[in-house]
Amino acid sequence: MIRLIDNQNDLDRDMLVKTLSGKKILSYLKAYGTDYDFCRFYKLEYDIGCGFMFMINSTLIICSDYDLPTDEILSFIQMNIPFRIEGSQQILKKLSIDNYQVLNRTVFEMLPDEKTAEFNEQFVNFNPDLDDVYKILSEGFPNIADYGLWITDTSHRCRHGVSRVFTYKECTTASIVFDIENTVLIGQVATKIESRGSGYARDFLKWLAAFLHQFNKRAYLLALDIRVSYYLEIGFREVEKEIVLERIDIEKESMQKGRLNNESELK
Repeated sequence: MIRLIDNQNDLDRDMLVKTLSGKKILSYLKAYGTDYDFCRFYKLEYDIGCGFMFMINSTLIICSDYDLPTDEILSFIQMNIPFRIEGSQQILKKLSIDNYQVLNRTVFEMLPDEKTAEFNEQFVNFNPDLDDVYKILSEGFPNIADYGLWITDTSHRCRHGVSRVFTYKECTTASIVFDIENTVLIGQVATKIESRGSGYARDFLKWLAAFLHQFNKRAYLLALDIRVSYYLEIGFREVEKEIVLERIDIEKESMQKGRLNNESELK
């Protein structure tokens, strides 16, 4: 059974804190609570165990320690048609849905190195104007959410201490998506077109890894296949492979970036 949660005490924090997907759910709970229609939390209740789903705008996250049945989950997806589905791999690998494709994604741990000492921190803006950040992101991610949606969500999460945004030399940006129990997820990494090839993103991400490491935090980022070689080259550690599902009936830039070449990779 799928049950809408209206009391945050119904969420099992011990389960959710085990994974990046679960921590992402907890971060949105901290930012929004359970009172917003666009940000909904659900409990999956079955005889063999329980799990949780979280739906925000066009993304669905599924989290469970158990290999839950998928009939009701499939019906939920078909009714709500999220653009992206991510989370529990044992559940995602059982989902076969028309108009969705399977994409590879790699989890990287961001590791600092000795060259970070040469980085000039004075060029880092710890509190940039979000309008300037959006301009950078719109060049790096042509299909980013419209300005109103992005600025509302980002500013809200920053005000509530869930997220933090940085820029470097006014042309590269990266964001802390969440910081939970000293685990940090980094996202929305982009550089202006005119500054690409300068090495700014590489230097900035290595510095950011070192900056967080000094506070005993471990930083991670997620990469579709097209970016995997880049992060390996700059010395980040591959932690695990996972899949996400994305709709193919909506044109998005990520559609070809992580497509599995062989369906047997799911097995």
